[in-house]
Amino acid sequence: MTHPTQVKRPEAKRPTRAMMLAAGIGKRMRPLTATTPKPLIEVAGKALIDHGLDRLVDAGVETVVVNVHYLADLVEFHVLKRAEPKVLISDERSGLLETGGGIVKALDMIGPDPFFLFNSDSFWIDGYADNLELLVEFWDEATMDMLLLLSPTVTASGYDGQGDFTMDPLGRLERRIEGRVAPFVYAGTAIIHPRIFAGTAQGRFSLNKFFDRALESGRLYGVHMDGIWLHVGTPEAIREAEETIRHSAA
Repeated sequence: MTHPTQVKRPEAKRPTRAMMLAAGIGKRMRPLTATTPKPLIEVAGKALIDHGLDRLVDAGVETVVVNVHYLADLVEFHVLKRAEPKVLISDERSGLLETGGGIVKALDMIGPDPFFLFNSDSFWIDGYADNLELLVEFWDEATMDMLLLLSPTVTASGYDGQGDFTMDPLGRLERRIEGRVAPFVYAGTAIIHPRIFAGTAQGRFSLNKFFDRALESGRLYGVHMDGIWLHVGTPEAIREAEETIRHSAA
């Protein structure tokens, strides 16, 4: 089930590469992250990063660039022992570059074509539709630089924020107005064209910088996800996520 007002795009070339953001320190997940990097914390019997990598393999992704910083050896060992996808390591041991800086550093490994971006803690229960397939279906390289997977703010599990975006019937996004609640929150997954990073020097900065760049050019779009987004940001949220999974399977 897709957002009823969005228009399905002509079939696009499916991304075969992805960037998995796995370098964060996970402060809100303490004390669990004192000895275990957040991507390796288990939810429903599987490490968070494996939930994401398995989804990417199912979507046809062949190569995933994984950035590492905090407890980097543990993350690197874990992902490199997988049979698939092929994993390339973007090493940030010398300094954390945040979400935007991490992508810019890894661009040579990502390549020139549109790619999936996946936060290592992105986690959801699919509804009738596969959400990565929704992104592929709605992606339009001619009109978009970024296509974000969005969860309704009111149904997101473990999320207590005010949302990120409003969305028009064609999927074009605008930022939440200060002091108001927005109906959609970014679910940590997207398709991005590397051209949005053109001319950017390496450094430490947020991906929000490029959300704004795409907004200014009218090329930031979203897809209303199908299912339930599980915001796994704290130890308490793990229990809530696992309870939601149990109820959905009942």
